Amino acid sequence: MREAIHNLEASKIREVANAGLGREDVLAFWFGESDEVTPEVIRQAAIDSLQRGETFYAHNLGLPELREAIAGYTSKLHPKVDASRIAVTSGGVSALMLAVQALVDAGDEVVAVTPVWPNLTAQPAILGAHVRTVSLVPANGEWTLDMAALRKAVTPKTKLLIVNAPNNPTGWTMTREEQQAVLDHCRENGTWILADEVYERLYFEPTPNSCAPSFLDISRPDDRLVVTHSFSKSFLMTGWRLGWLVLPPALVEGIGKLIEFNTSCASVFTQRAAVAAIEHTAEITPRVVAHLKQCRDTLVPLLVALPGVQVAPAKGGMYAFFRLEGFGDSLALAKRLVVEAGLGLAPGNAFAPEAQGWLRWCFASKDPQRLVQGVERLKTWLSKQ
Repeated sequence: MREAIHNLEASKIREVANAGLGREDVLAFWFGESDEVTPEVIRQAAIDSLQRGETFYAHNLGLPELREAIAGYTSKLHPKVDASRIAVTSGGVSALMLAVQALVDAGDEVVAVTPVWPNLTAQPAILGAHVRTVSLVPANGEWTLDMAALRKAVTPKTKLLIVNAPNNPTGWTMTREEQQAVLDHCRENGTWILADEVYERLYFEPTPNSCAPSFLDISRPDDRLVVTHSFSKSFLMTGWRLGWLVLPPALVEGIGKLIEFNTSCASVFTQRAAVAAIEHTAEITPRVVAHLKQCRDTLVPLLVALPGVQVAPAKGGMYAFFRLEGFGDSLALAKRLVVEAGLGLAPGNAFAPEAQGWLRWCFASKDPQRLVQGVERLKTWLSKQ
């Protein structure tokens, strides 16, 4: 086995979840998904496709009608994007890995903004890249970007910068000014940007297009920029494993080859479901976002009221990222909460060493009362410490 694979850390989130196996009394908020089922109109489109016998291979880059639908969807939110720049992938994870495979050689330098979902730093490491990190800085529970530190880290030697915003786990979202500064700096240094924007529609600040600021708003088609997306979050389709890439034209053919060698193609029936999701986005996504905002506004004030808790309302995403004073080891703390409180949270150090002592709570709950119950369990547990 390659040393890079041998040295990969197992998921700390899975480790916590495994501690709760077989316990039906645990309130689980550890994984990044809603407990609400995919809307019926999407499920029915997949069923209809299967009934038509659409069980064969598709084009590597995706069904033409889905690529057109994604391009139209994207162009309503951002400046026009042509369908020829869209590649459909078997999940957002696959989209990210394909982008890294296309851009990174062994020995290349990659910089990632952390804390972040661990896949984003593991993927370039798997390919033998040297991964450096620039940490967001917490203050009163809110995380912000140290732009001076990022400029210092990204040099002409940096092949790729990875940025996830809105951010998992912190909820941090880039401002337009920050995006422009990052784009300008990367242009000067010849550095590629991989922008993970899967949470862009899960944004709670008022904006004209109802989504978070995107690099697509300020970039040129030929910029060294790859943007990844997923149907998982905004359309409640986590288990469907379908995502997409917005690419510069020069990268499209190569990505098509990589899809062939990775997954060959996304299944046709899931792509038919995705077309239905986009056709019905006006009735699906705003409801999802409004409900998530209700969940956030239910959970965060209750956490703030607890002694020793540092947390700020996330501007985007589906997570409350908070710190409990007096507890150092996030993984040990999360395991204790499972066993002693029946509460399942993700440990902060799963996302970066600098997030040690923090916990991530996914507030995407169909019933907000589950969040209230969870806080009550945490409050009771804290009272006994």
